[in-house]
Amino acid sequence: MTRREFIASSAAIAIASSASAQTATAGRRMKIALTPGSIGVNVKNQRELNDLAYRHKFEAVEPMPGELAAMSADQMAETLGDLKAKNLVWAAAGLPVDFRGEDAAFREGMAKLPAIAAGLKRAGVGRMGTWLSPSHGKLTYLANFKQHAARLREVATVLRDQGVRLGLEYVGTRLLWTGKKYPFVHTMAETRELIAAIGTGNVGLVLDTWHWWQAGDSVEDIAALKPEDVVSVDLNDAPKDVDKALQKDNERELPRATGVIDIAGFLTALHRIGYDGPARPEPFNKILNAMDNDAACAASSVAVHKAMELVQGR
Repeated sequence: MTRREFIASSAAIAIASSASAQTATAGRRMKIALTPGSIGVNVKNQRELNDLAYRHKFEAVEPMPGELAAMSADQMAETLGDLKAKNLVWAAAGLPVDFRGEDAAFREGMAKLPAIAAGLKRAGVGRMGTWLSPSHGKLTYLANFKQHAARLREVATVLRDQGVRLGLEYVGTRLLWTGKKYPFVHTMAETRELIAAIGTGNVGLVLDTWHWWQAGDSVEDIAALKPEDVVSVDLNDAPKDVDKALQKDNERELPRATGVIDIAGFLTALHRIGYDGPARPEPFNKILNAMDNDAACAASSVAVHKAMELVQGR
């Protein structure tokens, strides 16, 4: 889409969705979540992020782990009061540990994680998510699998002690899992094998419509899950007239923008298994990223509200 077409499309969605946006969670359990980095929004602190979420009718908001961990008791109480007053709940926090690269970086992140996890517990945050790199230049699949299982087991154990679940997002984009010498985990089934190998009981999936579609996973695969198997959800659509194998990971569309991805089937399957967690837009869209904070939040919110209208049996 051109910028003009994008804005016109967003405006049309806003008009069509105004009533459903007002009714928020009526008939569904999933919460429409604002994660600023996924839509090109920059904020200074949690309060500013909460304000954006409230103004644009989001229902959940990303926690900022470092800020929460550093809060005094009074600051935490004020933050939680603000969240409640705005009728918001926590979405998933991002994992601040580099487990994909050198051991020194991993150890540095792990040294800081207990304090971060304790801050999340004080704030009542129960979800944290991260993504898996789908290929590696040096490690074979098995060597990489063993390293991921060992490192993520350490991460998940720290989080489990603070009542936090960890979500793993597989990256199914073909251009990425074939991009380096050794392909790695890039499907739901492989991710569930990794989760089983981690074995801490508090690890599940971050399900992304884009990667689910790219990986060739199905509605039936989602229907076979339990609600506790899913920690968080990302919603996107794909550009039209581009071969699936040639789709670029950082050139996506807002949910329901093109109809290339079966978002109705995806969301309906999640609804039917009883998933009640956050669902955030994550289009990595250049036009959206170029907008100011309010415009980007407005376009994203109405797109996800519109997508939620596709859920059958609400």
